[in-house]
Order: sequence, then C-alpha cells, then structure tokens
Amino acid sequence: MSATSPASPAPAAADSAAAETDFLAPDAGLRPAGPTPSQSRFQVDLVAEAAGAAEDKSPSSDASTTAPSSEKATPGAPADVPDPGAGGGEEAKGRFRVVNFADPSGSGSAASPDSAPAEGLQNGDTVMSETSLHSSTGGQHHYHYDTHTNTYYLRTFGHNTIDAVPNIDFYRQTAAPLGEKLIRPTLSELHDELDKEPFEDGFANGDELTPAEEAAAKETADSKGVVKFGWIKGVLVRCMLNIWGVMLFIRMSWIVGQAGIALSCLIVAMATVVTTITGLSTSAIATNGFVRGGGAYYLISRSLGPEFGGSIGLIFAFANAVAVAMYVVGFAETVVELLASVDALMTDEINDIRIIGTITVILLLGISVAGMEWEAKAQIFLLIVLITAIINYFIGSFIPLKAKEPYGYFGYDSSIMWENMGPNFRKETFFSVFSIFFPAATGILAGANISGDLADPQLAIPRGTLLAILITGIVYLGVAVSTGSCIVRDASGSLNDTLSSQFMNCTDAACKFGYDFSACKSTGQCEYGLHNNFQVMSVVSGFGPIITAGIFSATLSSALASLVSAPKVFQALCKDNIYPGLAMFAKGYGKNNEPLRGYILTFGIALAFILIAQLNIIAPIISNFFLASYALINFSVFHASLANSPGWRPSFKYYNMWVSLAGAILCCVVMFVINWWAALLTNVIVLGLFIYVSYKKPDVNWGSSTQALTYHQALTHTLHLSGVEDHIKNFRPQCLVMTGYPNSRPALLDLCHSFTKNVGLMICGHVRTGYRRPNFKELATDQARYQRWLMKNETKAFYTPVFAEDMRQGAQYLLQAAGLGRLKPNTLVLGFKNDWRDGDMMNVETYISMIHDAFDYQFGAVVLRLKEGLDVSHIQGQDELLSSQEKSSGMKDVIVSIDTSKDSDADSSKPSSKATSLQNSPAIQKDDDDDGKATTQPLLKKDKKSPTVPLNVSDQRLMEASQQFQKKQGKGTVDVWWLFDDGGLTLLIPYLLTNKKRWKDCKIRVFIGGKINRIDHDRRAMATLLSKFRIDFSDITVLGDINTKPKKEHVAAFEELIEPYRLKEDDMEQEAAESLKNSEPWRITDNELELYRAKTNRQIRLNELLKEHSSTANLIVMSLPLARKGAVSSTLYMAWLEALSKDLPPVILVRGNHQSVLTFYS
Repeated sequence: MSATSPASPAPAAADSAAAETDFLAPDAGLRPAGPTPSQSRFQVDLVAEAAGAAEDKSPSSDASTTAPSSEKATPGAPADVPDPGAGGGEEAKGRFRVVNFADPSGSGSAASPDSAPAEGLQNGDTVMSETSLHSSTGGQHHYHYDTHTNTYYLRTFGHNTIDAVPNIDFYRQTAAPLGEKLIRPTLSELHDELDKEPFEDGFANGDELTPAEEAAAKETADSKGVVKFGWIKGVLVRCMLNIWGVMLFIRMSWIVGQAGIALSCLIVAMATVVTTITGLSTSAIATNGFVRGGGAYYLISRSLGPEFGGSIGLIFAFANAVAVAMYVVGFAETVVELLASVDALMTDEINDIRIIGTITVILLLGISVAGMEWEAKAQIFLLIVLITAIINYFIGSFIPLKAKEPYGYFGYDSSIMWENMGPNFRKETFFSVFSIFFPAATGILAGANISGDLADPQLAIPRGTLLAILITGIVYLGVAVSTGSCIVRDASGSLNDTLSSQFMNCTDAACKFGYDFSACKSTGQCEYGLHNNFQVMSVVSGFGPIITAGIFSATLSSALASLVSAPKVFQALCKDNIYPGLAMFAKGYGKNNEPLRGYILTFGIALAFILIAQLNIIAPIISNFFLASYALINFSVFHASLANSPGWRPSFKYYNMWVSLAGAILCCVVMFVINWWAALLTNVIVLGLFIYVSYKKPDVNWGSSTQALTYHQALTHTLHLSGVEDHIKNFRPQCLVMTGYPNSRPALLDLCHSFTKNVGLMICGHVRTGYRRPNFKELATDQARYQRWLMKNETKAFYTPVFAEDMRQGAQYLLQAAGLGRLKPNTLVLGFKNDWRDGDMMNVETYISMIHDAFDYQFGAVVLRLKEGLDVSHIQGQDELLSSQEKSSGMKDVIVSIDTSKDSDADSSKPSSKATSLQNSPAIQKDDDDDGKATTQPLLKKDKKSPTVPLNVSDQRLMEASQQFQKKQGKGTVDVWWLFDDGGLTLLIPYLLTNKKRWKDCKIRVFIGGKINRIDHDRRAMATLLSKFRIDFSDITVLGDINTKPKKEHVAAFEELIEPYRLKEDDMEQEAAESLKNSEPWRITDNELELYRAKTNRQIRLNELLKEHSSTANLIVMSLPLARKGAVSSTLYMAWLEALSKDLPPVILVRGNHQSVLTFYS
C-alpha cells in the first residue's frame, strides 16, 4: 500500500512500475494525475495487482497515514467489474477529499491475498473507527471508504467490490464529535450506467446538521486534552451532592417533629417516587442515541421538539442560576448564625448575608471558570466532608450523653419512637411540610446537565442518576427514623426541668428519663427538641462542628453544581439559535469549550438574587421550574412511546410509557401542592415561551416525537376516513391544479387556494417532459424545494411533479395516482391555453384531451382565464421568493423572456414547430425552463444576478393581473352563469370563495337561461332552490334571449378564427382528406361545423351577453360547455372556449362531474 503524505493531493498508487517511479518523484505531489476520459473513476482493481504495485513508501509520508489507491469511486462504475486502469484523479477530489487510514503496524506494506494481513488491517472498518475516535481534524472532511486498502472484501466475498460493508462511521453526523464521517457509495454510484454524470451529493435523510450543531461538533471534535468524566465522578457524585442539600441537616429533624416518623417517611417516599420515575425517563431518553451537552434541555428538545425544549431550556437555565443564589444564601445564613453566636456580626444580619454571599459566589465562579477538572475536584472534596458529617451524626446517635439530655436527646428508645410516630402539626399541614421538603429531592438532573462533559453519557446518566436517588433516599429515610427515635419534640435545654416527685402524672416519653418539659411546652417557649431547634443534628452528632462543615459542604456543592449546570444548558440553548438574540452566549472558550459568557450571566443573576437575601418567595418558584422540566421529561418518554417511531429504541429498558405519564401528572400535581401561584406563574411562562418559539418556527429538524406522532395520527385518520363512504354534505372540492412550478402561475394558485384553504385538498401538479433522460434525483430535490416554497408562502397545498412523455400522459398519471385514500382530488383545474393558435396544434389536441380525460375519470373540470395570461415564469425576478440558498445550481439559472401570450396549462417542453429556428437556444434545450411553446419573437436571456430590466407594458400588466387575487376584493360581484346543472359545483365554488375574508364584500349574482314568457316563474324557482341550499345571493337574472342570433361581425370573426384549422374536405379527394385528418386530427371538418352551428352561435351569443351584464364583475363563474369525445375536434372546442371567454374580466369555466355536491337535506 503506497502511502502519501497527508498534505499531498496526489492520488494513491498506480499500477505500473513507471507510474510508481513517477509517483515517488519529488514533485509527484504537485502534478494532477487525472484519468483519461475513457477510464472509470471507480478503479476496481484486482487486489493482487494493486498489492504488487504498493510495496514502497514515499519518503515524505507519515507512517500512520496511508491513502488508498483510488480516492474516488465513480458513480458510474459497475459494482463488480475489475478494471486495471490507472488510479483515480484530481477530478475525484470533489467527493473524496482526504482519506486518513491508520496503519497500526507502522509499516506501509500491503496485505496481498495470500499473505497474512497486518493485525487490524484485515478489517479497514475497524481501523477507521478506532482512529476516528480520537480524531483531531475537527470534522472538516468526509471520509470515503475505499476497498483497495485491504483485502477484507476479497476475503469476504471472493471478489473485490466497491460496495461497502456495514460500518459505524457511515452513520455519523456530518461533523460528529467522536470521529470522521465516512460516506458509503451512493445508490447511483453502484446502479447507474457508466456514461451517466454523477449526481452531486446530498445527505441521507435527516443527516443535515444545523449550522449551530456543525459548529458545536467542530469544537467538540478537537479532543486532545478534553476532560471527560466517568459515571461516578460525573453523575453519581454530582447528583448526591445536589440532592443532599441543606435540608438534610437543617430541616429534616423539623419535618419529623411536624409530621411524625410515619408521615415523614411517606413524604420522603412520595418525593422519591417522583424523582425515580423522572430518573427512569431521563435514562430512557439519554440512552436513545448520542447525547450532547445541554442536559435537560437537550433531552427535551430532541424528544419533543424546539417548542417545548426552548421554553423549558430557558426556564431550567434560569432556575439553576437562581438556585445558586438560594444555596449561597443558605450557606451565608449558617455563617451569620455562627457569627451571631459569638457576637461577631459585621453590620446587621441581612447585610452580612449579602456580603458573605457575594464573596462566596465570586469564589465559586473562580472555581468554575478554572475549568471542569477543578470543579470536579472541589465536588469530590465536598462529598467527602458531607459523608463524614452524615456518618458523624449516626455515630453520635448511638452515644447518649447526660449533658445532651436537657436538649431532648436521650438515645434510641421505643417510647420516644412511638410518641413521635404520629403527626403533630403546628401552623403547618402535611402538604406545606411536603413542599418544604421536596426541593431537597430536586438534584437528580445535576449529572445529565453536564452530558457534554461525560465520557459515555448513555451509560453514566442512568447508572449514576438512579444510584444517587437510591442512596440519598435511603439516607433521608434513615435520618427521619433515627431523629424520630432518639429526640423528643420539645425540650427546654435547662437542667432544672427534672421530674419532681410530687408530679407523677407525667405522660411524655421524657418522663421515663426523669425530665418534664411540660412547663415550657404549655407556654410555647421550648427552644430545643425536634420542633424548635433546626440545629438539633449537631447536638446529637459525635462532634458538632463537623455537622456545620457538612452544612457548608451541602450548600456549596449544590451551588457549585448549579453554577456549572446553568451556563452549560444555556450554551446548548443558544447554540441551537432558538432565541436569535441570545446567540452571543453560544461561544465556548478553551479546549473544554467553557461557556465563559454564560458563567458571567449566571453570576449576574445569582448575585441579583443574593442581594435580595430573602429567598422564601424564590424557593417555591425554583422548585416549580424544576418540576416543570421533570414533568416534560416524563411526558417526552410517554409521547415518544405513543408515537411508536422506529427511531425510539432506548437501550435502557426499565421504563414504561404509562408510568412516565403518571410521573408527568404527579409532577404537575406536586407543583400546585407546593405553591399554587408559583405553579400558575410557571405554566404561564412556559406557555408564553412555547407560543413565541412556535411563532418563530426555528429552522431545525431533530426528528422529534411530535413529528412522529403527527405522522402516526395523520396515517390513522387517513385510514379511518377511507372506511367511511362519502356523503354529499361533506363534499369538498379537492383540486388537482396544473400549475407547473407553483410560482409560475400565481393567479391560478391564489384563486384555487382561496376556495380550498381549510376546506379541501389542493395538489399542484407539474408534468415535466423533455428529451433528456429523466433526472429523478433532481425531481426529488425540486419536490422538497417547492413544497418549502408553498409552506413559506402559507399556501396549504402539495406539490407533485411527474416525468412523462407528454403533457397528456403526465396528466393521466396525476389524475389516477395523486392523493391517498379519501384525500384524492376530484376536480381538475387548468389555466386557459392563451397561446393555442401559436405553435404546434398537437399541443391543443393534448390540452383538450386532458379535459376529456378528467371527465373520463369522473373528475369535475375548472378552467381559469385572465385576458393578460397566467404564466409569469419568463419574467425576471418574479420568483425571488425562492430564497437564494434554496436555488441550487440545477435550478432555473437562465430565465427566459418569451412573448406574453405564451401561457398554457402546465409545463411542457416540446418546442413548437414554429420555433425550430431557435433549437440551439438554451431556453429550449433546458427542459422545464419554459413551456417550450416559444414564439418566433427572439428570446431574451437574462442572468439571475443582472440588474433588473424594466418590464415592458404587457409584462407589467401580466404581473399586476397575476397578483389580483392576493388583494382584498372590494365591494363587487361574483357573477355565476349557472346555465347547465352539473351537480352544483358551479354554485359551490363561488359560495366558498365569498366565505373567505378577501372575497366577503363581493355579492353573488346568479344568471340562468329561461323562456321569455316564463321569466318570473324561473326566477322564483331558482330563488327557492338557492334559499333551500342556504346560499346568499343579491340578484337573479333570467336570460330569455340566449337563443337570439349573434351579431354578424362576431360570427365573421369566429369564421376567421377557425379558418386556418379547417380540413375543407369538399375541395380535395376523399382519401387525401382522410389521411390529412388522420395525421392532423385537430382539423375541423365542414360536416362537423354544420352539425354544431347552433352550439357555435350559442357561445358567440353568450359572450355578447357576458359583456353586456358582467363586464364589471370581479369574477365570472360560467358553466363549461361540453363537447362530445371523438365528434368535436379539439380546435373547434378550443375556438368555442375562446369565443365564449374573450375580452372579459377573470372567468372560470366550471363543469362538475354531474354528481350532486349540494343538498338541502339535513
């Protein structure tokens, strides 16, 4: 295996000796060794040949890096054909940028098929994975696996192949922190023909990273000297320190005094149940894939999506910052009590707390900023102090001393235990005591919050968190039982309260030991005992000051853990750019990517709350913030299980979706139990942030369970819908709109959207035709891009492109296959073919056939005509809505200006017969850049970046007309010419339109045909029908003069219109006439013209009436005339439509499928 220096751009070894010599020449690295055009870029060499040519090592090479003999496998190469051509080339650099394979043996010798391969090189995949675990390239390169480096494939499959075997590095994200991403050969590389141009690479589904994640991954990837913690140091120690807060020493004994041993144990058990369920849920999420930094925020956002994640992340980071203040004030209060006991106060109590708190938080900030390693060392030291203090208390509880008896401590005794078993609430209730204890259980996410600093978060988080909950729960229970069994509730602290012999009616447990504290009990002035002395544990302990040290340790460690958690969570939140204003806090410093700005911010928040120095109001809010995040973590697990996504497969199996749901509900209940107003406030804040993030719609895709559940529900409902027969009352126009590219016919899109939005389905159909072989990959990227464009434009529609031989075939595909179950289109919507007289008349044949096909498939048909035209795709800059980054190089870089009459139903790229002189124009060759029906007017090529060319008058009019349906339609009319009963679609569409905000000021006027002598009768009949349909109308006009003959000049104009398309069979031989009709089926025969003379006259007459009655309408809705298939030629039908709708306001010609779509039955 020939090794090149990593910097050398030369490809790897070639086959011949001559090439070998060149390759080792000093300037070999500078000469591109591109392959000749005839060679494939995937060199599938026989391994024996490659091995023979690869004995040497280049002197400049680095011993540990070898480059495979072909850096790029061509998409074109057949998967298994050996090709002994020369090695890959510069051209290959596009996709295989640099390939570093480790050579563990340190030698560059290749393993030939019959020699034993070097250890580890037998499987190149393993080698790559091991190297990449400690890679320092920062995730800049994508590595492409190449089979020439080793004989693994030959040994496995008996022949060399460019197909790759499964390998972890193929599944990494683009800039994975743990190693390089390899890119497996794409399907087109293995499958396409050899001469096919390779496609540019896309990511596999869901592999794209947000820029923030890219940056994070690059920072993480530099793994030299990064401190990573195991499960004990990283999670267990942190969680235990955070859970054993100051409550353990100061409040636990008081809780036992109030609630008694039994209820105290219940309180501890309830809190532990909540935290255990949350711990199990955290473990499930943390083991469902790679966990990055950000703790609770990361877990929730990647499970439930950015809306929940973003709102909780901000609150959780804030709660941690305020928790720093709470713990520091707890510490400062203890110090101030000690100072007060020796009369050493500096000013007064509250200012002393502020001074000591400020000094303390500055010291803690120093430890944190010094780095995670220092912080971890401090935590270990504090844990040792804390455990010593706990052991010290338990040892002391077994050593009763006479001196301690006046303080209420008599050693373990069943009578004391029995007396303290039940509750004795004084000014408290069970729930108020529970709410005081619960914050002591809320440290369980301390380990998860630094998930980015753990060596193996998937192992560490479950093991450390659950073990910490178990150990701390047992200790809390132990302390509750122990204090309740050896200390009485009230004691005076005075030796004088011994039992005097005349009072023998003493019933307290203390009487047994010769003490009677009833005097101070009756006056309520006892200073000692469980009820009255918070420091009773230091009284009991073997050595009092150690308990004080334990209090210091518990408060400082919790403060330190929170001070580290808050910036880490906040940094992760800012990196994801969910709140754009906070991006400055995403920056990390140093090898550990420390969020120094986040530390400063946390310090600021903590300092502000320390200066308040009264945390009784703040504490319940913090507990509620923590509980809100616990509730959402539990809900995440339930939601992910419910969504049943194949991607939800945590390796931690001991969770249950219903238990998690119960945990989420419990957390919510506990929130209200602790403090109802704080719970309400928390919910309002979460909801506010949730709405903000939902409104902002951050551009992230994390494959959340919300997506999975949406899909699951959509599928279930679609299937459910298919099981029910349609009913007339529920009829909705579901439109297949032939828009071409959705932004090329705005008027058609807007008008259809007006009556389908929130009512029915709308599919934007696009038939792409062309000479080139269809590029399906491009079709897929276009599909995604235009769907995004529709979403961005707030158009509720689906874009469905198809490749077909011609327009008609494509339309048939769409009519048959578009939609799903009951969500299938039932109405075809077309733009009127304004340019029908230009170009190839076969296009008219195709267009009219599409309308016939729609009726064959039992679809309704709708045709929209604007006199200015519909298609704006030739006007430069009209599609700037497609943002520049969305326009890939394959998009319409050449935008072509064509005569404005060019306007048709959908994109077809057959150039017209008249345009053959333009065959070499890029506009025509580039399929789907235009309708192809270019006119003889010269094409104007405009570059996308060129300065805006002022539009000519007709283009100006076209642009204005195409935007007319986006504006509010003022007071006007929608004229409905309901001449033929098609089931009611002609009436339903205008009704739906006028229900929309833009059209609500427009009145519906109805026009119907009738006999002159029955006009009143017909009007009343129609009014009755409309009122039964509950459709408002402003006027009904009965036209009694439809059958009057049209004016002569209009008939003459029609004759002139169809003149070029007549067959004139009377002037030629019958055979000649038949063959001409066969070759040009659109020709109008004299016979057919005579046969349909009356129908022709009706269309001309209707146009006269329309101009008379509806020339000022905002929109005309007209019954579409039908033509019998095979009897009426396409040009005659087209001429009817032309004559009927010319020189009018916007017209839609509508014909339902003659099934009722309106009913007056309830």
